[in-house]
Amino acid sequence: MKRDRKGRPGAPTGRVGGQALVYGWHSAVAALRNPRRAIRRVLATPNALARLIEMGVANLPGPVEARELDRLTGSGAVHQGIGVLADPLPETDLGELEDAKLVLVLDQVTDPHNVGAILRTAAAFGADALILTERHGPAESGVLAKAASGGLEHVALVRVKNLARALDELGEVGFWRIGLDSENAEPLTATPGEKLALVLGAEGKGMRRLTREKCDALMRIALPGPIKSLNVSNAAALALYALTQPRA
Repeated sequence: MKRDRKGRPGAPTGRVGGQALVYGWHSAVAALRNPRRAIRRVLATPNALARLIEMGVANLPGPVEARELDRLTGSGAVHQGIGVLADPLPETDLGELEDAKLVLVLDQVTDPHNVGAILRTAAAFGADALILTERHGPAESGVLAKAASGGLEHVALVRVKNLARALDELGEVGFWRIGLDSENAEPLTATPGEKLALVLGAEGKGMRRLTREKCDALMRIALPGPIKSLNVSNAAALALYALTQPRA
């Protein structure tokens, strides 16, 4: 278990011997069904193991006790009796997105819960990729995978060193880059472009100046109530819905 500077037990890292720990029913089953995943070990309680057998999952080991999963995930994690140790997924290069139609771009969004929730939404809307900055983006972890609820297995992760340059490259291959901004922006509507990149900034700071300048348009979600901004994962869901609706 990871320990802090004073030697006290700390939060699990989400990695075990370099392998990713994917826990929670939907996340773990999605990992087991993903042919790109190299599964190293399945840990399941008797009840979870019985469900997997009913689903036809083969080559399963014997059951484990819930406390073993508690030890790996942390006592506060909701693992639902199942965890999968697997190699981290191979990440995609930006140059591989030339044929993509819908991508999300995160400007230094660091919270793995938020990024995981955005991945789940991205998968629901059929997005091809989620683009993160290398230095200020969360690693693949159990927390991120659990929040993604299987989305991590369906949406490619792309990490870039320079986000402004990455936005330039997206523009060069035909992406219409929409920056979500709650201030000084036009209301969000569906766009005519066939290739869309939705750009979201970190909570509090929003998009950085250069990121904003690289967008083709800045738009806001028109909210009728007194609060005019949302959690970044909620904003991503509403924005994707608005942007992907057929134009009247």
